[in-house]
Amino acid sequence: MKRRAFLQTSAVLGVSFVAGCSLPVIPKRPAAQYEDALGWIRRSQGRYELLLPRVEMGQNITTALKQVACAELGIDWNDLTVRLPHTGEMARVRATVGSESVKDFAVPLAQACATLRDALAAGHTEGDRQAEPRPLSELRAFQPGARHVGRAAPLEQARAIVTGAPVFVADMRLPGMLFGRVLHAPVSPEQASTLASIDEDAARQVPGWVATVRDERLRLGQSEGLGIVARTPGALDRIEAALDARWHSQGGFAQADIDHAVDVDRHLAGDGFRYTVHDGAVDREGAWDVDLRIDVPLAAHAPIQPRAAVAAFDDQGGLDLWVGSQDVYYQRDVVRKHLGLDETQVRVHGHRVGGAFGGRTLCTVELEAAVLARAVRQPVKLQWTRAQELRQGFHRPPSSHRIRARLRDGRLEQWWHVFASSHILFTNAGLPVWMQRITDFVGDAGVARGAQLPYRCDRKRAEFALRRLPVFTGPWRGLGAGPNGLAMESAIDECARHAGADPVAFRLQHAEDPRLARVLRAVADRAGAQVAAPACLRRGRGVACGIYKQGSYAAVVAEVDVAPNGVPRVTRLVCAHDCGTVINPDQVRAQCEGNLVWGLGMALSDRLDVAHARIAAGSFAEAPIPSLDRVPPLEVVLVDEGGAPSGAGETAIVAAAAAIANAVRDATGVRIQRFPIDPTELKAQPA
Repeated sequence: MKRRAFLQTSAVLGVSFVAGCSLPVIPKRPAAQYEDALGWIRRSQGRYELLLPRVEMGQNITTALKQVACAELGIDWNDLTVRLPHTGEMARVRATVGSESVKDFAVPLAQACATLRDALAAGHTEGDRQAEPRPLSELRAFQPGARHVGRAAPLEQARAIVTGAPVFVADMRLPGMLFGRVLHAPVSPEQASTLASIDEDAARQVPGWVATVRDERLRLGQSEGLGIVARTPGALDRIEAALDARWHSQGGFAQADIDHAVDVDRHLAGDGFRYTVHDGAVDREGAWDVDLRIDVPLAAHAPIQPRAAVAAFDDQGGLDLWVGSQDVYYQRDVVRKHLGLDETQVRVHGHRVGGAFGGRTLCTVELEAAVLARAVRQPVKLQWTRAQELRQGFHRPPSSHRIRARLRDGRLEQWWHVFASSHILFTNAGLPVWMQRITDFVGDAGVARGAQLPYRCDRKRAEFALRRLPVFTGPWRGLGAGPNGLAMESAIDECARHAGADPVAFRLQHAEDPRLARVLRAVADRAGAQVAAPACLRRGRGVACGIYKQGSYAAVVAEVDVAPNGVPRVTRLVCAHDCGTVINPDQVRAQCEGNLVWGLGMALSDRLDVAHARIAAGSFAEAPIPSLDRVPPLEVVLVDEGGAPSGAGETAIVAAAAAIANAVRDATGVRIQRFPIDPTELKAQPA
């Protein structure tokens, strides 16, 4: 059973960069509707099929939505097949972002499954059905004890992954497939650069050379691109070396320029803050009980799989594009606009993504592969190198925070949080300077995410400034919620110390939301009493908590040991998590564990420096992620009191890093203000 026709989406501005235009294609983000969901589920020839409306990128939403569908339909697990459709098979759905897959898609899917179930029970086995919305209380999938829901289930694609079956786009193989790469100047794509010279004759002599492609559509930001195509992946490096490309680039910058642009104290002294989160009045003069500055640097997404795409044209000029993207419909829109194709001529096939974290939302390798495939008239696979991932992708913007607080009788009286950062939702990786200036009239909600103080306070003020940086910045797991939570919960910890209060009790005293208090109590109960440290170590415990997108709640307790040389080791992380009704507890715990490891990285290792007008790092050795030997035991307590499900993919990021920072403060007496933690600041003083 399927819908008769796709819903018509409203028109939005969208033209390509080429042919003298400078407007980017604007993503369309329709809300999930019950009517749309009727196109996701069907029954044919005695079998049920679910066309997955979300991108699978490790959150195992394929399994969770299958659980909802099987529970609502009242069928066995093996009676339903889940398939990733191409863009021509299903109405447009919004990008897989913001921890929304269960929150926004589970209920519409259950509604559609209930409609299908009732139709079949009434003997209607052919044709289409109209949507029949019903309240949550009537949906079987969300009732206590629902079959398949609230318990573990066999992971979809798990066997394929562990046996090496082709589930990622990098696994794609097509007859006659060639391999491509696009070269750019060795500077940030935000710097204007053009090709000065190449030795094409030398490149032609390299075995496996197929073509060199110069096309304006290979431009990345302000950087001209030069395409190369080879018969084998190994030939690409040799061709690149033989070409000996020389480039002209304009301008330059250093790490000091990045730091200066987001220096919160410079903004306090002069430029001020244009955007507000809390607009209460505070007394800016006089002494503050807590006056804390926190600086958080640039950081990479660090996916294990570099981005890749495969493009192939058919004899009628139609394009098939295989991608690992968070928004397959946006890929279709961008590629068809740039190549002058109709929507029906482009079919984008989504594949499982080997790590995204907000970094696979724009069109990069997808357009590059399509341009090269059209140029050589053969299928082309294009995959970025690790150095390209780090130097050509966008990153978590740096942010600089100053938080000042006053207390009276042990309670928060005034709170003033100011911070400076760069763009997240309105990323410079997708918007030209003039267009980003237009968006600056409304600010950037991604930068502000998580900056709402979840505690009682007589007067709250929070405001921020935005600066476009000479490197690409954009969405990173949780957007601004991670850095904002790190800064705010560090300051709350200092407030508790100033009040002479237990850090958990202080937060409970001020918590405005009972669900936040509930996860705090749960994590404190699970953490139990702390074990004394050996004489050679300084041991500490820290707590932090927060609310993600006003719907999900997390609290984290961290325990750390700090050696005499100042090196901290996190020895335990405990997390309590409330995201409403839990569809699959194992997978929610897995998402919490992932966030805890990201918090570990935020506190101890995440940093990208710049040098020579670009991101300096070109490998994991230069941009390390937490190694397994540094990951402590992780404990997750799920607090499920029912209600509509909310997001789990990013929630614990609001508290994980701050809990570690607070534990270090407890162990050493040192409040870390620049991240990641520098062990030299924690060296034990001689007796």
